[in-house]
Amino acid sequence: MSESCLLTAELDLPLTQLRPDAAGWARTAQQLHDEGARLLSLWGEPAEQGGSVVCALWLREQGLLLARLDVGAGGRYPGLHAWFPVAQRLQRGLRDLLGPFAQGMDPRPWLRHQAWSSDWHPLRPDAGEPRRGEHAEPYEYVEVQGQGVHEINVGPVHAGIIEPGQFRFSLLGEQVLRLEQRLGWTHKGVARLFQRRDAAAAVRLAARLSGDSTVAGAWACCMALEAAAGLQAPPRARQLRALLLERERIANHLGDIGAIAGDTGLAFGQSQFSMLKEQVLRMNQQAFGVRWPMDALCPGGVARDIAPASLGAFDAQCLRLADDARVLLAAFDQHAGLQDRLRATGRVEPGLARELGMLGLAARASGQDLDLRRHMPLYAGHGLRVPLQAAGDVASRMAQRFDELFESLRLCRELLLSLPGGALCAPWPGQAAGFARGWSLGLVEGWRGPVLVALRLDGDGRVAQAHAHDASWQNWPAVELAATRDIIADFPLINKSFNLSYSGHDN
Repeated sequence: MSESCLLTAELDLPLTQLRPDAAGWARTAQQLHDEGARLLSLWGEPAEQGGSVVCALWLREQGLLLARLDVGAGGRYPGLHAWFPVAQRLQRGLRDLLGPFAQGMDPRPWLRHQAWSSDWHPLRPDAGEPRRGEHAEPYEYVEVQGQGVHEINVGPVHAGIIEPGQFRFSLLGEQVLRLEQRLGWTHKGVARLFQRRDAAAAVRLAARLSGDSTVAGAWACCMALEAAAGLQAPPRARQLRALLLERERIANHLGDIGAIAGDTGLAFGQSQFSMLKEQVLRMNQQAFGVRWPMDALCPGGVARDIAPASLGAFDAQCLRLADDARVLLAAFDQHAGLQDRLRATGRVEPGLARELGMLGLAARASGQDLDLRRHMPLYAGHGLRVPLQAAGDVASRMAQRFDELFESLRLCRELLLSLPGGALCAPWPGQAAGFARGWSLGLVEGWRGPVLVALRLDGDGRVAQAHAHDASWQNWPAVELAATRDIIADFPLINKSFNLSYSGHDN
């Protein structure tokens, strides 16, 4: 039986599907690169007749394109990394999980970290129990040669409450010559965790893939499930989802602005923005019973409404936050020491951002005019404005956060004032209803960038295959290149200005 990939009606994006041979796969990749497409993600699944199927999803001006390539028992296929740099790490991760090898790829493991042997692939149906290697395998970092060059290793365990990530710096004095990352230390096996979950349990898991993007993850999962079930959430539920997503964006932008200020030594700025973020989270607690609303979304809609008494409080908070943030922005603009640390630090010029295929907030701070909310009729009806910065430095990434903060506060007020009545949730089909065959996709522009959840359901509505992807994959390589323009003491500031997710990467 032929399969088709489904996309929710909440996204106004045409979806093209291809099933090329190996030559067509490479030809398609080159054509998409030439027209400026972004590789959103790459993943794989076991093939029914053995081997595997490699899936690649691109975002281009005309919409989405999903290509699926059958890879035989030999397990080799044309690599995409020559055209799309992020594919290098995605292909390495796919090799660890499923086994297919992209021709010309970096052969080093990416997610495995000696947790299992090189010949054991957890996503294969016959994988069985994990097999550990007999001895530790050395990881061959790229060495920079030269007189006076030395190395500093940071991580994978960090001081404070932060997830593991390793950074190997090659330095000449304080100047960073090269930064090489090694991520995936807390790989969670999400694709396996999704399997055999029903719809409600799948959304609960998606909401916990990266705690600061809980609404984005849950909404993307709901989109995929609803596309497979052939239903759409009611208007009130969709608008409440957008309200929650924008409050998630607001909370993270407030926290990050303060943290960037703190990394420059401006403790006053960090304390003030931490206080504003706390106000947002406390209002969430009052209205939804939790500070981060992990279980506010459910298949078919939302699990909880906003009490009428909270509507006015939400609106008043938006006004206060906008006023307070503007006062602090004026103070930041007049602080010469702060501006000196931010400007021209950690630059990623627009041309490099295009070449790397960057996404989300960091990309927009480097002049990339990309925001998936543009393709959601719900947002288009409220006059979404997408701000951009051009310099691509830490100052631009902070300015981008301020601009997006004010726009999200405006959107929240619009969403509250126009909130329709009606049901909170569409009835979810029973197990005997039958669900669409093939992959279904959910895409949401989270505060950091696009969040993708791709699901393949069984006939009874349980998850058979799954893939979750965070925009941090696309943007982590940019941190490596941004750091090489500056001294080692600037790295914490540069890294914080991106604030990428380890957990979202380690799915």
